Amino acid sequence: MDDSIEARLADLGVTLPPAAAPAANYVPFMRSGDLLFTAGQLPLKDGRLAAAGLLGRDLDTAAGREAARLCAINVLAQAKAALGDLDLVRRLVKITVFVASTPDFAEQHLVANGASDFFVAALGEKGRHARSAVGTASLPLDAPVEVEAILEVE
Repeated sequence: MDDSIEARLADLGVTLPPAAAPAANYVPFMRSGDLLFTAGQLPLKDGRLAAAGLLGRDLDTAAGREAARLCAINVLAQAKAALGDLDLVRRLVKITVFVASTPDFAEQHLVANGASDFFVAALGEKGRHARSAVGTASLPLDAPVEVEAILEVE
């Protein structure tokens, strides 16, 4: 049985998109030693924002969770662009999930589960990670979620 990350993605029905180009004066990923840092990834699908607005006003928790999953897919697309081979990922160290939400929305952690659950499904034990889930007033392009990651790599 092929236990590669690409095989896991195929089993999940996920094809990684091309890595998104940066939208301003920054790089989409940066490697320092055996750590790979990704820039924040938005819930893009087919090159377009798949969801927009605030959690607690425009989107419910389930929609936010799906947006976080899309962000996680885009994180792995950046990792593949950086490394060429996702099997060079030793482990996902930490993710930060930013959730654009109304002041009374208190389920950022549940939205973040969309990314966390996807990473564990795609990476197996390598995908278990530390995490911060942060509520924010807004995100670029009116995105509801943004995810950045730190990965340990070979």
